[in-house]
Parts: sequence; C-alpha cells; structure tokens
Amino acid sequence: MHDIDTPLPEKPSEEQFGLGLLRSGLKLNHLRMIVAIDDHRQISAAAAALNISQPAASRMLTEMEGILKAQLCERASRGVELTQFGRAFARRARSILLELHEVDREITALKSGAGGTVFLGTVTAPAISLAVPAVQQVSAAYPGIEVNVRIETSNVLARELLSAKHDFIIARVPDDLDPRLFNVQEIGIEKACLIARRGHPLLEKPVVSLSDLPAYDWVFQPPGTLLRRRVEELFIAAGVPLPTTVVNTASLLLTVALVCSSNAVAPIARDMAEFVTQKGGGPGEVRILDTDFDIDIKPYSLIAVKGRALPPSAKLFYDLILQRARMLFPDRAQA
Repeated sequence: MHDIDTPLPEKPSEEQFGLGLLRSGLKLNHLRMIVAIDDHRQISAAAAALNISQPAASRMLTEMEGILKAQLCERASRGVELTQFGRAFARRARSILLELHEVDREITALKSGAGGTVFLGTVTAPAISLAVPAVQQVSAAYPGIEVNVRIETSNVLARELLSAKHDFIIARVPDDLDPRLFNVQEIGIEKACLIARRGHPLLEKPVVSLSDLPAYDWVFQPPGTLLRRRVEELFIAAGVPLPTTVVNTASLLLTVALVCSSNAVAPIARDMAEFVTQKGGGPGEVRILDTDFDIDIKPYSLIAVKGRALPPSAKLFYDLILQRARMLFPDRAQA
C-alpha cells in the first residue's frame, strides 16, 4: 500500500500516449503523405504516388501543419524541401507505416499457418548468381516460406524499399537518396557485356571495338540507369559517337526479343547473358560479343532500411545470400 503522505504518480496525459495528435485529427493518410513528400520532393509527384489530386495533397499538407503547429515544407528550386519539423515527422511516420506493414504480414502468416513471406528486390546480375541459389535452399529446407522476387533498377528498388514493398534489396543506393536511411553491406561486383543475335554481322569480327557499334540499333536500359551511363561513358571517353537509334526498356525479356529479331545490340549483365546463351532454350539465338573493352559496373550491396528489423523469414534469406556472396566474392563480402 502507498504511504498516505506519498503522492500517487500522475495519470499520463493524452500527449504522453500520443493521443493528442490523433484527437487533433492526424490520420494514417497524413503519414503516407509526408513520407511521399520526403521521397519525391514534389507535391504533384507525392499526390500521384498516393493516387490523389494535387489540390487534395496541398490541403492535406495544410491540415498536417495545422495539427502539428509547425511548417513542414518550404519551396525549393525544384519542388519542395522538408523543414527540420518535416524531416522529424517523416522519419517517425515512415517507422509507423513500416510497423503497420509488419503487423499485417504477421497476422496474415498466423491466419494461413504459413512459415512466412519474403519480399526481395534485386538488380539483374545477382538475381542469377545469388537470389536463385538462395531460393532453392529456402524452398528445400523451409517449404512453408513464400519468396517474392522483383527485378528492377536500383533507382526503383531503393524507393520501393523505403515504401516497405521489399524486406531488403540487392542493388545500389541511388545518388539522389540519403545513404543514412539504409544499412548497406557491399557483397559483389557486376560485369556486363554486349549481346547480339546469332548470325549478326559483328560476330564475323574476332574482336569488336567501340567504333564498330554506333551504326547499329541499340536496346538500352532507361536513361540515367547505371549500366546505360557506364556504356555511354565508354563511348564518350573513346571519342566515338553515341548510338542514335535506340529503344529504351527495363525489361530483359523485351531486350532479348528485340535483339533476336533484328541487328540490334544490347548491354546486359554478364551473369544473365551467360544464362540466356546457355540455358535460355532454343538453338542459342543470342550470342555474347567479344569486345576489346570491359563494361564494369560499381559494386552492388545488400541494402535494408536502417532501424527496421527483418522478419525471421527475411533474415534467413538475407543470411543465405550473404553467405553465398562471401563464397563468390571473398574480398568484398566481409563480416
């Protein structure tokens, strides 16, 4: 029993429970909006990401500033920048949304009796050398785990990771995102090569040079992607004109289809090229060109969101990929 002269502890206020903001009208959509603004740095782009109109997004921003009694954004040369209050709100909002995402996953797994679900995003090269062996190991040892793999560019994957669409990714942190948002473990280096169809005129040459290439059609990844920039840098450094007839696509399937049906040339990850030429089915319709130059891409990493714990099934998958990376690239994947 409490001593009669000892005051009882005060009842926690609504603000201490975080109810003050909720009673003031803060909603889940406000959290989504501030995170979208943080990701896109434009009200219009944030509105598009949430599938609402720009006026509705602007009204929502005004509501948030009224509830928090602080300015969250200020105009910049290209769009908006978050103030210190906006950055703090966005950071906490992102954590709340990630936790809600994990609640949904855990409850769904409990209802279904499944062993868990893994969401992985990866660029092309490690999809073959790292993700596929890990999927095979997990499927054999833990058949209850469902694995979802998405192949995309690093620019897309990193933003999807921040939006909780992946547990972790194998990619690179884009130059326009704050690296402090991520835990990054460098694990491997990617090499690329050029592919062409069987019977392509360039296959008659023992070695292909950059000066041999501008005359042909090209299938490129979208502008600004890492592989595209690297190939363009090679042309510029050698003083060779850039290809003028170009098809842009992030789809590997469409890339291979265009190459097989024309005289187009395409750069792709060497791991994927070797898989397509050796195991792609059909009588070897794709060939790797022998070139007198190398296409080396900067290293890729295992990337997770800082401060966000991986679910057990995702942690298992993460560890398997890291283990295999240490075997393939012992000088890079350090403990």
